[in-house]
Amino acid sequence: MKTLKIIIERSADMFGAYAENVEGIYGGGDTVADAKQSILDAIEIMKKEFTSENIPTMLKGEYEIKYFFDVESLLNYYKGIFTNAALEKITGINQRQLQHYSSGLKKPRKPQLKKIEEGLHLLAAELQAVELV
Repeated sequence: MKTLKIIIERSADMFGAYAENVEGIYGGGDTVADAKQSILDAIEIMKKEFTSENIPTMLKGEYEIKYFFDVESLLNYYKGIFTNAALEKITGINQRQLQHYSSGLKKPRKPQLKKIEEGLHLLAAELQAVELV
């Protein structure tokens, strides 16, 4: 199945989103949810308003949408949910370094990106296995 890759980034005053692999799909909003909805609206407008010859090939037939964050945007988006101490616990990256990443002062190298991603995925898997009694 084809994958429409949507990049979500935080600017000074909003979240922006764009399709990395299809030109002309852009969105934005005050929240990540708003930016995602804006992208879905842009796709629907393209499908409805463009002629069949003008619709990007990616949008013809079935495709899945995957959302990607840069580290700074992700850490800022979840700042109210995860403290740097909590992120240190699940990633093994010290709090000071995480603060540098979330402020944009430093960009993580590939191994650090992998640690953050794997830590979050492990947490997600653990949470999905929880059953309350």
